[in-house]
Amino acid sequence: MLFALILTFAGLLLLYYGAEYLVTGSSRLALSFGIRPLVVGLTVVAFATSMPELMVSLFAAVKGSASMAAGNIVGSNIANVALILGAAALVAPLAVARTTLVKEIPMMVVASIAAYLMAWDGQLGFVNGLALFLSLIGFLAYCIATARQPAGLENGNSVQQVVAEETTHRGRNAFLVLIGMIGLGVGAELMVRGAVMIATRLGVSELIIGLSIVALGTSLPELAASMMSASKGQMDMSVGNVIGSNIFNVLFVLGICPMIRPLDIEPRLLHLDFPIMLGFFLLLILLLTLLQPRLYLGRWRGAVLLGGYALFTISLFITG
Repeated sequence: MLFALILTFAGLLLLYYGAEYLVTGSSRLALSFGIRPLVVGLTVVAFATSMPELMVSLFAAVKGSASMAAGNIVGSNIANVALILGAAALVAPLAVARTTLVKEIPMMVVASIAAYLMAWDGQLGFVNGLALFLSLIGFLAYCIATARQPAGLENGNSVQQVVAEETTHRGRNAFLVLIGMIGLGVGAELMVRGAVMIATRLGVSELIIGLSIVALGTSLPELAASMMSASKGQMDMSVGNVIGSNIFNVLFVLGICPMIRPLDIEPRLLHLDFPIMLGFFLLLILLLTLLQPRLYLGRWRGAVLLGGYALFTISLFITG
């Protein structure tokens, strides 16, 4: 048991620091090309912070732990909305752009519902994965169409100054991306091995481990990125990172994994955990719209999301 805990903890550390380097390097590279922060959060940072989910789910699927692979995505998406946006709102109230509410959040919901319907027969196969992956290409095309930074100011600096400053560090940032990817690969392997061993020792299903410990671990990069963005007042990147990461988790991770090996979906995931994930998405929309005149996540609304996540996590081990 001690060895399993050491493996899991070592994997978590490598996932965290690997993702931190990947997020830092990739976001700065994107900014050096004049891409605006919201789009950086929706695409580059979201892709980078979704790499732990991809690597962990991929390793789990290849090793025959399909329940952990699928549970990791559902649990991670719940953690992204409830834990990460909740925690970020406690650090600094989050103002959400109207375009995010009417465009990106609906994209996240539609992508999740599509994956849910595809999995209703109990399996995500090659064709399902391909359809999700092609949808990701459409999402990226939309982001590219709105990618360029408009003229104006960003944190007191002109866009030209920001681009010029980051351009001089492209080589260093590319190296950070490489180191981050290596750390993610090794960390994912260690974490999957440790999590499977813990589940076996405790008699807990791999699905519950995937929904809780593994999902929380792979969400740490999103948590770090969003908390850092919120503390620096970069609200667009903080919210965009979470929404974009959820879209990538569904379209990219659940697109790639079934094309490599079909994923069997447990009935519990279909009948309970997937609907709970969609319920958290609905709660986010309600908190942003029905309870206030402005699109704004204040501290008490963040506390509501955090409380919901705590109840979900506790219920996992009670029902599982």
